[in-house]
Amino acid sequence: MIFWEIAKRNIRVHFLRSALAMLGIVIGVVAIVSMGILGNAMVAMVSETISSVGDSVVVYPYFGSTGMGGGSTANLKITDQQFQQIKRVVAPNVAIPVQSTSERMKIGVGGDDIIASVYGVDPQYIPDLHFELESGSNNNANSGCMVGSTFAKDNNIKVGSRISIGSDGSRGTLRVTGIIKQRGMSFDISTDNAVVVTQSWFENTYDRNDYDNVVVKVKQGQDSAALTSLIEKQMNKRDKVVMAMDSKVVLGAINDMVGQVTTFVVAIGGISMIVAGFSIFNIMMMSVSERIKEIGIMRSIGTQKKEVMSMFVYEAVIIGVIGSAIGGVMSLLGGYVINIYMFNSTNYLFTIPNAISIAEGVTFGIVVCLACGIYPAWKAANMNPIDALRHE
Repeated sequence: MIFWEIAKRNIRVHFLRSALAMLGIVIGVVAIVSMGILGNAMVAMVSETISSVGDSVVVYPYFGSTGMGGGSTANLKITDQQFQQIKRVVAPNVAIPVQSTSERMKIGVGGDDIIASVYGVDPQYIPDLHFELESGSNNNANSGCMVGSTFAKDNNIKVGSRISIGSDGSRGTLRVTGIIKQRGMSFDISTDNAVVVTQSWFENTYDRNDYDNVVVKVKQGQDSAALTSLIEKQMNKRDKVVMAMDSKVVLGAINDMVGQVTTFVVAIGGISMIVAGFSIFNIMMMSVSERIKEIGIMRSIGTQKKEVMSMFVYEAVIIGVIGSAIGGVMSLLGGYVINIYMFNSTNYLFTIPNAISIAEGVTFGIVVCLACGIYPAWKAANMNPIDALRHE
């Protein structure tokens, strides 16, 4: 098609100018798509974390204001009596009492003092918490413990290592029986930088028989939102003594927040695309101005308006398609770097949402180029042939 060939010829003749216009489109597409990939990766990571630990409802002691009907901040614990009541309310779902504290400890002989979280959990509930082990086995003895993957790596801990709990080991020594795989952000127990001991050891060591929270594992087919409401309704009849958090609600809130941030950042990237669009517009107007006499000759020998217009539209489309395609490929590279740097993995890169983000970014780039090329093309097509021939 002759007008397509003329458009390609004009891009070759003014290659540097066209290349700079394409560069603007490339930058715009990369900015939009890379931020979309980042947002998709964050949502996927949170969703994967929630699904890996199952649907959970976590019950905490109420820490509202003091006074009549407002609960008390004096003892922010869940008593065993309250736990038994929660257990009856949520049946047949599993209720898991959890004890926690922060403690000084020393790894091995002559190690530095460090501070880490210590969780006390009855061994019978460990299978319900879905702890996956990198090595070793679940702990069932008061003399043993499990540690999180990050905690183990940071302190060079292996199965069989010994941890002295308390200043100078005043609370005893535990042998590591298992290392828990990295779980990331968890809504039940955050084990990555923690030590998990038996409930019996925790109660004997810290002289406690109450709990910091209760994790309810919601069975498949159960409505976690309804269960959350039921817990608060049954437990807070007289005073507010507990508050329940549904992991699905938290996931939804996090996804909404990530979505809003991603939309804002993508909008900023869209500004660069609009700037690139103005560059395309200026280049097309310059092309029209430089070729006024050529347009006059073409019109005088019978070339129709729509054919003149198509010649300039093709030029804008070529710039848009090439620039957007390069931008799409570079966005994949940018997404790879983002995933490696932020998540140490590419598991969240090759996904359907990211493919959609790339397609949307490329399409937006082409549409911007086409939109910015229409007016110059229309102006060229509607020139008076006689005036165009007289132009110097």
